Amino acid sequence: MRQDTTDPSPREPHPGHVAREPAPAPEPAPGPATAPARPARSGRPRSGRPRSARPRSARPRSARPRAGGPPLTYVRLGERPLRRLPQLFAGLALYGFSLAVMVRAALGINPWSVLYEGLERHTALSFGTISGLVGALVLLLWIPLRQRPTFGTVANIVVLAFSADLGLWLLPANVQLPGRIALLVGGILLNGLAVAVYVGARCGPGPRDGLMTGASALTGRSIRLVRTLIELTVLAVGWSLGGGVGVGTVAYALTVGTITQFCLPLCAYRTPTEHTTAPTD
Repeated sequence: MRQDTTDPSPREPHPGHVAREPAPAPEPAPGPATAPARPARSGRPRSGRPRSARPRSARPRSARPRAGGPPLTYVRLGERPLRRLPQLFAGLALYGFSLAVMVRAALGINPWSVLYEGLERHTALSFGTISGLVGALVLLLWIPLRQRPTFGTVANIVVLAFSADLGLWLLPANVQLPGRIALLVGGILLNGLAVAVYVGARCGPGPRDGLMTGASALTGRSIRLVRTLIELTVLAVGWSLGGGVGVGTVAYALTVGTITQFCLPLCAYRTPTEHTTAPTD
């Protein structure tokens, strides 16, 4: 009889034997159904700021509107002269006529006329001669402002003299107080509009208005602020020299800059390029 030698008990491993772990089962390759979903965008740009919340100052510089208002730099006379030259001469004629209106109101002349009157008291020169000499001196102030005399500058000197004399000849000298008040208000409004008309033609400003536009461009301040400061300074100097000052003088100095700035966007000439690049918002 054959003896069964099979040992039912498990064998003990050899002391030097290392047991092998079973290899892990391979994971299935991710298919279309198992691919991880891409996280949804939060609607924010790379800067972390929502597009709709981006401040207006972050827009490109070329898209920002100009702080001083419409462009007022010189444009050569050959560009649309039939459109711009009539505007220039009309504005200058209105300006000279507005000065005559304020003189006939007899409630106070504009600050520059106060300066001329004060200088007239201390010299043997006439009112008109002093006006021309002061205009020439103001042109010297254009040098640090990088302003240059142009056709409009010369036209300013000539046309103003004739239109002011014509206005004084047409308007009556003796007017009652209600009429004088109406002349004063109308003269100030007409003066501010006239400045916007002939400066907006961009044929070159007159001596005094070139000082205004040059200082505004250099400092970045508004036309209203620069014009008001100039008028108040001239008024103070003229009054200290003995020039006559009235309620109309103060009213003119405080309001003409605001009127001019309000009317400039309506009167300023824009080149075809400026029309296409002008901001719409």
